[in-house]
Amino acid sequence: MLASDRQVAPGLRPRLRDLPAGVPPRALAALASLALLFGCGEGQKQQVVLPPPKVTVARPVQRTIVDHDEYVGRFVPVESVEIRARVSGYLAKVHFQDGQYVKQGDILFTIDKRPFQNTFDQAAANLETAKSNLAFAEADLARGQQLMRERTISEQLFQQRAQYFRNAQAAVAANEAMLRQAGLDLEFTELKAPVSGRIGDRRVTVGNLVTGGTGATTLLATIVSLDPIRVEFTFDEASLLRYGRLANRRQKDSAGLTTVRLKLIDELEFSHEGRIDFVDNVIDRATGTIRGRAEFSNADGLFTPGMFARVQLPASDPYQALLLPDSAIGTEQSRKYVLVVSADNTVVQRYVTLGDLADRLRVIKAGLAADDRVIVNGLIQARLGAKVAPQEQPAFPQAQAPAPAAVSE
Repeated sequence: MLASDRQVAPGLRPRLRDLPAGVPPRALAALASLALLFGCGEGQKQQVVLPPPKVTVARPVQRTIVDHDEYVGRFVPVESVEIRARVSGYLAKVHFQDGQYVKQGDILFTIDKRPFQNTFDQAAANLETAKSNLAFAEADLARGQQLMRERTISEQLFQQRAQYFRNAQAAVAANEAMLRQAGLDLEFTELKAPVSGRIGDRRVTVGNLVTGGTGATTLLATIVSLDPIRVEFTFDEASLLRYGRLANRRQKDSAGLTTVRLKLIDELEFSHEGRIDFVDNVIDRATGTIRGRAEFSNADGLFTPGMFARVQLPASDPYQALLLPDSAIGTEQSRKYVLVVSADNTVVQRYVTLGDLADRLRVIKAGLAADDRVIVNGLIQARLGAKVAPQEQPAFPQAQAPAPAAVSE
């Protein structure tokens, strides 16, 4: 028993003495060893102190930016024309390939000219007859005037000759008009492109009867202009007032000098620049919105009428703002916050007000100072009120890219 007592911890000796008599010494030694192991493990666990977690911190990026509004718009052509014949006849020839680019004045369709050529020739012959009759009536009237002075014909006969002369003049004028109309009909057998642009597919093939005129005419094809091209979009009444006051502060006309940017559905940046050239004069009473229109260059033919795009309009004056990546911003119910490392390396929570994205960084409108050290990596290890080991990050990768123009003056 005395040997076993020396092998156990001092705090356990009273308990071992209280064991009943007759316990084998080997059993007492095993119990003492287990008690000693457990006692040493608890002592070592209490002595371990973990170092503060490492986090990456960075200061907000300072930049002069402009707030923007975004709208969904649709491309529309500046000029759109339906090709219809002005005269009826059988289609003789098609001079274009479906979908090709045509220039103003190019011949697109030809209607059989032979009937119209015959009508033109007949009108020209009738005009020559009328002119011959006019010459005879003019000479006869001149003779009548001489005879009238000599008192050899009556007044009634002279008036008849004068009337015949006037009728001959009217006949010449009528035949000249008929000849001009026949010439127009003959000219209309060649259908030319009224505007430059891309033509669609032919709706009628060679040999079919084409109905022309001003009634139920035959649609042959359509042409839409491509360069420049327009984008139409709508915005609400509050936005209209904001844009108007912003334009007044800049002493510019908001209907003609506001620069806008655009991106397509497969693009990440608003890389196309244009200008608003029209704002409607009435707000739609049903929707409370007003229609706006911007014009863009389309020299490479990238934009197609009917295509959707997102339009970005400047919505504020330039101002100084702080920017952070979205990964550094947390959400607490409806509020946004960031974790800031104080001067003594303690984690502090700051509630912030967010703005738009600029160069893939989020604008912080309120709640943050320019010299704050914001945790941008290691948010999971950081705990409010706990110490951390901050490692400074020089700059955000997104901030190194060139910033787009804030607004064109």
